[in-house]
Amino acid sequence: MKHVLSVLALAAGTALAAPAFAQSGTFRAVASGPAESPPNGSAGSSLVTIEVIGTQLTVDAPFQDLTGTTTMAHVHCCTADPFTGVAPVAVPFTGFPTGVRSGTYSATVSLDDAASYDPVFLAANGGTAQGAYSALVDAMLANEAYVNIHTAAYPNGEIRGFVVAAPIPEPAEWAMLGAGLAGLVWLGRRRRDEETLRLAV
Repeated sequence: MKHVLSVLALAAGTALAAPAFAQSGTFRAVASGPAESPPNGSAGSSLVTIEVIGTQLTVDAPFQDLTGTTTMAHVHCCTADPFTGVAPVAVPFTGFPTGVRSGTYSATVSLDDAASYDPVFLAANGGTAQGAYSALVDAMLANEAYVNIHTAAYPNGEIRGFVVAAPIPEPAEWAMLGAGLAGLVWLGRRRRDEETLRLAV
């Protein structure tokens, strides 16, 4: 009994001392010229998907119809208010294609590596990857981080989009999905029974 209690206490202690790098979620940013600060008339656009799983941040950023050719892109963090304001660079998109008006960028960044962050952002958040990670994820959840694509025509940013958490299906939606699947199973069985009956006659 004492052994069982010791194991349970150890498990509880381990759960309470879970690492800070434990967030996960999918985020999206719809980037456009009118969303820039200041706004511009660029026809460029991008639907950026960011997935955070533990210490890994994966970016998928197709972009098109930019006025100027690309020079750089990154996540900025953290604005004082949601969906407005400007902020310094937090995570540069290393290897982002330059000199083009359309293309795509996909990469995975290790958020437990201090080198993944802009040095100014890192210093402003305790100088550690853990501090920068917490600040970045908190800001993404609070809509205080944005993706910015810079071009030669707009050196301060041609298109940008604030990062928002991708919606998670509500319990009612799961229930509807379950009901729909149950209906399909029922229809399949009914057809099979009808076919069996027809062959028996």
